[in-house]
Amino acid sequence: MLSPKVLIPFMLTGTIWGSTWFVITGQISDVPPAWGVFYRFMLATPALFVLAMVMGQRLRLNRPEHLLALGVGIAQFSGNFLFVYHAESHITSGIVAVMFALLMVPNAVFAKIFIGEKVQPGFIGGSLVAIAGVALLLVHEWNAAPLGGNIALGIVLAVGGMLAASLANVVQANPTGRGVPMVSFLAWAMVYGTAFDLVYALVTVGPPTMPPALQFWVGTAYLAIVGSVVTFPLHYNLVREIGAGRTAYNAIVTVCVAMLLSTLFEGFKWDALSAGGMALALIGMGLALRSRQKK
Repeated sequence: MLSPKVLIPFMLTGTIWGSTWFVITGQISDVPPAWGVFYRFMLATPALFVLAMVMGQRLRLNRPEHLLALGVGIAQFSGNFLFVYHAESHITSGIVAVMFALLMVPNAVFAKIFIGEKVQPGFIGGSLVAIAGVALLLVHEWNAAPLGGNIALGIVLAVGGMLAASLANVVQANPTGRGVPMVSFLAWAMVYGTAFDLVYALVTVGPPTMPPALQFWVGTAYLAIVGSVVTFPLHYNLVREIGAGRTAYNAIVTVCVAMLLSTLFEGFKWDALSAGGMALALIGMGLALRSRQKK
């Protein structure tokens, strides 16, 4: 975990993704969430193909590889983000980020099912502590309801996004996925996910909304290039390098950055309940992730 090839992408992805939760909040205030997701990956997809070509990676995939890219694309770049963008219409970005920090739990379950990683008892115990902490944060959110939205719906949507992301994280590390260069695989996965996003937006929202504000497009470009093209190849390589469970370490970095921004810019108010919940969540994540996962 302390080698530069692990530590640098680990800290970089955690920090960047911690900032993206807040940027998403600004995007969904200007357009419906479905179009916000589509615009993000409409910009990111060609950039990933360019990156793959610059790196000299093969772009041709065989049929099983395309099928895997289809599944990962719909789970990661459609299901995950559509759930998240809708969730942030109801609960603050910091809370959604804290819930996603529990990605370690479905990651561990799916990794055991699909790629044979075994979970240590300490991981389970620490995860239960973290879940208790997140529950306290959600109780605080329920009482405060700062966005005036449907808190219960926001929680359900965030859980749906977490499960979709976890499934994509783990499945791509199977033998078929490992046989494809990472960036080219993600580029094709994003093609499929973006196509699904377009159809979903047209069916559920109608014709596209094109915000004229420069701030919206700057935020979208940040999410597309920095929050997607830079981070996803690093993240998925970490999953292949150190395992799905241990990659979830970077959730601690993500949560700290996201909650700081939520406090500064979204008016998140701390009290004994929320502070205790955050402390339990971080302690639980630390305990869970100290236990090594064995293949």
